[in-house]
Amino acid sequence: MDKLRIDKWLWAARFYKTRSLASDEVARGRVMVNGLAVKASRELKPGDTVALRQGPSTRSIVVRSLSAQRGPAPVAQQLYEETPESLALRAHLADQRQLGVEPAEHRAHGRPTKRERRDIEKGSWGQRWSASID
Repeated sequence: MDKLRIDKWLWAARFYKTRSLASDEVARGRVMVNGLAVKASRELKPGDTVALRQGPSTRSIVVRSLSAQRGPAPVAQQLYEETPESLALRAHLADQRQLGVEPAEHRAHGRPTKRERRDIEKGSWGQRWSASID
């Protein structure tokens, strides 16, 4: 086998769970072969460079071999080789996610925590002599 459809290869290489998901991503323009946007029927051959977007990161891959069958992950990883630039970019993005801010620390407003709610209740009821608002 010297040529294979890009959507079949992406599915066999385990980048997408189903072939229809792979063809949808190709149709949306999230997959490029040798720097060009392609259709799902584009034939792929060994040596082609595939750039695909998965979530916030872009992966750049060199096709090593072709397979129309989806096999186990170790076999699928032998179908391609990720470029060093792509690996470095993914590692950098992973570090950025780990060093990201804690969402709870920057909460300006919204639902109070249990401790804040108790403080609110203790402070407001202690100043009133009745439950009605005057």
